[in-house]
Amino acid sequence: MVVNIIECSHQMPTISSFLGITVYMYWRDHNPPHFHAEYGEHVALVDIQELCVLEGKLPRRALGHVLEWAEEHQQELLENWELCRNRQHPNPVSPLE
Repeated sequence: MVVNIIECSHQMPTISSFLGITVYMYWRDHNPPHFHAEYGEHVALVDIQELCVLEGKLPRRALGHVLEWAEEHQQELLENWELCRNRQHPNPVSPLE
C-alpha cells in the first residue's frame, strides 16, 4: 500500500507541506472539490467546501492540523482546484503556522 501512495503522490502537484503532512491535488480529478493529505502511511481525501474527510483516514492530531489549515486557506484551495481541473499548475499554499 505504501508503494501505491508514493507512486500516486508523484502524479499530483504538491500544494503545501507542513508538520510532516503533504497536501496534493490530482489533475482533472472528480467532484466534489477536494485535496489529498498524506501523513506517513495515512492518506485522506478532504472535501474543500465541507471540510470533512471523504475517504481514508489520518491520525486525529494530523487531521486537526489539516482541517485547521484548510479552513484558513479554503478560497485558495478552491482556486487551485479549478486550476488543476484545467490542467494548470496550482499555486503553492502557505503551510500551517
